[in-house]
Amino acid sequence: MEAPSDKIFNEMKQAATQIWNTYDNQFGYVDEKISRVNNIDNIQDNAMVFYRMFDMSNQTKFRGLVSAETLNYISKNL
Repeated sequence: MEAPSDKIFNEMKQAATQIWNTYDNQFGYVDEKISRVNNIDNIQDNAMVFYRMFDMSNQTKFRGLVSAETLNYISKNL
């Protein structure tokens, strides 16, 4: 699989971070998830980890935060 453009990768990374930041970090759960997000490199289809780490409800939110170009990348890599 090909890696997405840096634009798509960064957009997906930003969307994942935005969603995680809506959760309570009382026990460091959000910090753990954001650390994971920040340690993913743009290699092959690694960007899909940003999307797949969420349940269906949050995947819907995720899709609402990204561009049509990124939606196309996601649909081609499901």
